Amino acid sequence: MDRKFEPVLTSGTTSSLPPPVAATTVDSSRVLRNTYWLLALSMLPTVAGAFAGMQLNFISLFKAAPIMTPLLMFGAMLGSLFVVTRLRNSAWGVAALFGFTFISGLMLTPILTVAAGFRNGGQLVALSGGLTAAVFFALAAYATVSKRDFAFLGKFLFVGLVLLIVASLANLFLQIPAMALTISAVAVMIFSLYLLHDLSNIIRGGETNYVMATLSLFLDLFNIFVSLLHLLLAFTGQRD
Repeated sequence: MDRKFEPVLTSGTTSSLPPPVAATTVDSSRVLRNTYWLLALSMLPTVAGAFAGMQLNFISLFKAAPIMTPLLMFGAMLGSLFVVTRLRNSAWGVAALFGFTFISGLMLTPILTVAAGFRNGGQLVALSGGLTAAVFFALAAYATVSKRDFAFLGKFLFVGLVLLIVASLANLFLQIPAMALTISAVAVMIFSLYLLHDLSNIIRGGETNYVMATLSLFLDLFNIFVSLLHLLLAFTGQRD
């Protein structure tokens, strides 16, 4: 299982994409094109999951069990990641990916609920999304033009990710605001570098399965978005 697939989101849709079967010789531009297309589609179940979580008052579970609920959701995401990995070479891998992105959308419920309590919360959510998109397009353009190999970042980023996960789990119990902000700031840096690393890997033909390629990019963007929103709420949020 890939390093980021450890814990720290219609039939008509899937039929429009070719089967994600791994091959020894694959056109990297085709993989990249399919990955971008699938990444865009994966945002739909993510938004649906976030909307469902808000409408079903999913935040009440987090309030009732502030430690167990995040851990259980963490476990659900791990399980869905395992399913995606197992089905990555079949058309069912796309459906599994959409299931994972839906669960990820549910995981946005707590921070979106917090944002809803700020006078400028909607603007900060939009700003976080805009900044995440800007980071993605900038790094995608750089990786495409430079053609550089950023595989050397892999080990460094993996160590940073492990430390980030440990710190995040520890802060579930400690609940230290300053530590939470530090984790968010470090997460933005780590997952931005991961995004560059993964984009380079796809462009250079290192990843030939577009389901796994999409999953990697989605995890990068999801964590960047959440971390940026946390920082924006902490420093520029205006309470009613």
